[in-house]
Amino acid sequence: MPFVRLYVRSDGTPVRGHFRWAPGARRELTVLVLVAVAVVGLGNNTGGAPGTTGPRTKPGEGPAVTYPIRFDQSPGRATPRMAVPRPTVAYPIKFATSTRKPAPPTPTVSYPIDFSTLGGGR
Repeated sequence: MPFVRLYVRSDGTPVRGHFRWAPGARRELTVLVLVAVAVVGLGNNTGGAPGTTGPRTKPGEGPAVTYPIRFDQSPGRATPRMAVPRPTVAYPIKFATSTRKPAPPTPTVSYPIDFSTLGGGR
C-alpha cells in the first residue's frame, strides 16, 4: 500500500497525503478476513457451554478429566534410563582406499602469449 504525498492538481485543488490501495486489494482483504472469522468461529466450537472443554452428557456436569494424570506404567516413579549402546566389534575395520593421487593438470598455454603465432592479424 503506497503512500501518495501532498500534491496540487492541475486545477489548483490541494490533495492531502494518503495511502492508496492496490487494485482489488480491498476485495481480497475482505475475503481473507471473512475466511479467518469463519475458521475461528467454526474451529473453536467445543459443543459445550462457554468455559468448558469437551462434550458433556448433562448440563452442569464437572470436568471429565481428573488431575493429576497418572499412568499405570509408571505410578509416580521416574522413567528408567536407557542403556548406552556399546560397539559389537572390538577390532578396527579397514576399508579399501586408493593410495594414488591423481596427476596435477598440465597447463596447455605457455606464457607470454604470442598472438602472431595464432594466425590472426592485428
